Amino acid sequence: MGANTLNQPAPSPNASKANAYLRTRVMTASQEELRLLLLEGAARFLRQGIEGLEARDYERSYNGISQCRAIVTELLTSVRPDLAPDLVEQIRSLYSFFYTELVDASFQRDAARLRKVLDLLEFERETWTLAMEKARRERGSSSDTRDRTPVETRA
Repeated sequence: MGANTLNQPAPSPNASKANAYLRTRVMTASQEELRLLLLEGAARFLRQGIEGLEARDYERSYNGISQCRAIVTELLTSVRPDLAPDLVEQIRSLYSFFYTELVDASFQRDAARLRKVLDLLEFERETWTLAMEKARRERGSSSDTRDRTPVETRA
């Protein structure tokens, strides 16, 4: 049973290349990079959902918002409470808020509420990017001092 059996077009060669690239990117990503990919995906799908809602294409809207909800659920359940319990609780509360807003705004077909969630997701993505950069710098500077000989550190 091929893709055209269901009256769906076969994927274009460019789509296949993009999928292969994404698959490679996911399979080689660190835990931090995977979280960033999830945040990017949630924002992309929510944008699609909002666009569908505004165009009165409710199937497109449903699909985008549903994908976003699935990603937010993954973000919510993948937080590790053993690292920083207080921070984890705040993050879980944020993701729970996202999920609730997605459900309620979707049910009410409220694009303005969905845009607010999108703004928050994009802010979360930017915050996560900054945290990754800071952690990378700190790991880099700590490895620099560990790798130096005592003579190099005095110079």
